[in-house]
Amino acid sequence: MKSKNKNIEWHIVILPLLIITILAGLIFAFPDQSANAIEYLRNFFVNKLGFCYTLLGLFILGAALVLAFSKYGNIQLGKMDRPLYSNLKWGAMIFTSTMAADILYWSLIEWVYYFDANPEGLAEYTIVQQQQWSSTYPLFHWGPIPWAFYILPAVAYAYRFFVKKKPKESLAHACEPLLGNKINKLPGKIIDIFSVVGLLAGTATTFSLATPLLSKAVAEVFHIEYSNTISVLVLIFIAVVFTVAVLYGMKAISHLATACVILFFALLAIFLIFGPKIYIIESGISGIGNMLQNFLSMSTWTDPLRATGDGVQGFPQNWTIFYWAYWIAWFVATPFFIAKISKGRTIRQTILGGLGFGMAGTFTSFITFGNFGLFQQTSGKLDVVSMVQNGTAPADIILQIFEQIPIKNVALIILVLAMVAFYASTFDAITLVMAGFCTKNLKEDEMPSKKLRCYWSFIFLILPIALIWAESTLSALQTFSIIAAFPLGIIMLLIVFGFFKELKQHKETKEK
Repeated sequence: MKSKNKNIEWHIVILPLLIITILAGLIFAFPDQSANAIEYLRNFFVNKLGFCYTLLGLFILGAALVLAFSKYGNIQLGKMDRPLYSNLKWGAMIFTSTMAADILYWSLIEWVYYFDANPEGLAEYTIVQQQQWSSTYPLFHWGPIPWAFYILPAVAYAYRFFVKKKPKESLAHACEPLLGNKINKLPGKIIDIFSVVGLLAGTATTFSLATPLLSKAVAEVFHIEYSNTISVLVLIFIAVVFTVAVLYGMKAISHLATACVILFFALLAIFLIFGPKIYIIESGISGIGNMLQNFLSMSTWTDPLRATGDGVQGFPQNWTIFYWAYWIAWFVATPFFIAKISKGRTIRQTILGGLGFGMAGTFTSFITFGNFGLFQQTSGKLDVVSMVQNGTAPADIILQIFEQIPIKNVALIILVLAMVAFYASTFDAITLVMAGFCTKNLKEDEMPSKKLRCYWSFIFLILPIALIWAESTLSALQTFSIIAAFPLGIIMLLIVFGFFKELKQHKETKEK
């Protein structure tokens, strides 16, 4: 027992728990004061430092593409005759084990926030332009830049695991090429603590946004009254599901990913069969084309005059910066999982394949579900924009969209099962990663302690429960990710620069 305890990184186990527990307690005990503090921090990070997120996104995507097509692209991440997983299984796990249930939540509702927002600050925002930008911006926010936040660090981790033969999983150790022995001292411990707290903030945003939809769908199917208690019980049930699954390791995660894909495509089929097929397809094609045509301007649009918002924060501050921060907060864990399942692939295959499979999943989801809802608005069947303006909860709006499907209850049941499967698949993966974070000496193919995996399953619930009970606003939930992502963005840069330094040394060693 003493031997096992010595193998645990106790500062990673205890300190993030204390920080998150204190934070959750303050939010729960002082909701109004907490909301004011959160709004102040949001204004500072978004308005004063927002351009940093913009520049980081462009740099990471550019670095990923340059690396993929460089001479380093042929480096194999682990000597194997063939990759660890087939292309389809690998792609399915990348999508389902990194998205969580918020992919379904945002696919169904995100377009409405852009429909009346005039995101480009156009002099005249006609119905044609409303349609165009509402179907374009979701693809941009779930497209190349955010996926690069996952894929480039994943390649850096895989290189360390399978080429450098350094299996330790932590952001501090990934910074070793630049920080050297400091990773085992105070700087390394600070990096690890920041990274874990940042991940907990990011996952709290995910749980807090998507769980009310799942809970209300359950209440609708079983004809019971919705309450915050139901949301908390649903969270606990999901935690039980992914805790049981994670105890069985990668095999269970692979099976969950398969089940998740089946449920996802079943729901897609319902929306296509009973929805406006031609409209959905044409809007998807137009959205992709518009994004490609305007990608550089969208990537650098900061609205200096704040003309697209309330004068304090414009559209880029409210949405694009939030999304970049949201994905950065998750980079703490998901790239480690992608790295683990990418053994045997080359750097080029991992970058281009990861970006391709990732965007194929998110684009399919947003084109189908999002454009189904957009059609209800543009055809006059459902005034979703007025619902948002009148303060209707997003989950209630989504249920109204489901009312437009003739087999609503069947669709809701599949939605519930798909959301549980997405949650379980994603949190299986990151719970496994977090348990690895806390283990000092973990061999390449060794699984971390089951007790540590169960421990992290519990930790992921604390902050979301507090946020749900406090009935935090969308702005407050976005702020958690934005604040957490800033130090994590700096850590990401350290990891990327360190990785390129190692690649240069790799080349010099080969030449000798």
